[in-house]
Amino acid sequence: MGLMLIGGGLAVAVAVAVDRVPVTPAADSVDAGFALDMSVHHLQGVEMANLVAERSDDPEVESIAFDISATQTNQAGRMQGWLALWGIPLSGGDTMAWMGDAGHGHDMAGMDAASGALMPGMATEDELANLRGLTGTAFDVEFLRLMIRHHQGGFDMAQYAAEHAELQAVRDLAQSIEDSQSYEVSTMTDMLTARGGTPLPAP
Repeated sequence: MGLMLIGGGLAVAVAVAVDRVPVTPAADSVDAGFALDMSVHHLQGVEMANLVAERSDDPEVESIAFDISATQTNQAGRMQGWLALWGIPLSGGDTMAWMGDAGHGHDMAGMDAASGALMPGMATEDELANLRGLTGTAFDVEFLRLMIRHHQGGFDMAQYAAEHAELQAVRDLAQSIEDSQSYEVSTMTDMLTARGGTPLPAP
């Protein structure tokens, strides 16, 4: 009888231990696709934000750019760390495929992460080159326009992952991105209006 109880207790303990083992998402999962695409998306945001220090004299613009750079660098690092733990390459795959029909609403035909695909809201190389050539208020206005659109594109991705990712850590990060980018879009829109600019069309 004692052996039966011990055996039963062991079975329960093993079951609990298995439940606590983190799930490793498949390469085509929402979790992996979000981590891959959003880290790429974030790194362009960081690239644009890092231009501000040398091209702007506006303390408000410098402040929000610093926050964006610090936050998105940290988040991109977390997502790339997850991908490494899951054994998933940091490049490749079909961009936005993890969003299913929601991703098909964007013009992503023939693009993938390895080719530097432009996900929703991302700036083109011509737009980035133009931004690098500006200074002062002209830079501030164009930076805000590009970053607002960039955030709007990232918001849709984060919203989808917050609702459909399998792992709680991924859902939590996606929700955090959704919340912060919604707030920052509102803030930057007010800043842009105050500087005489108008937003770009939403992605």
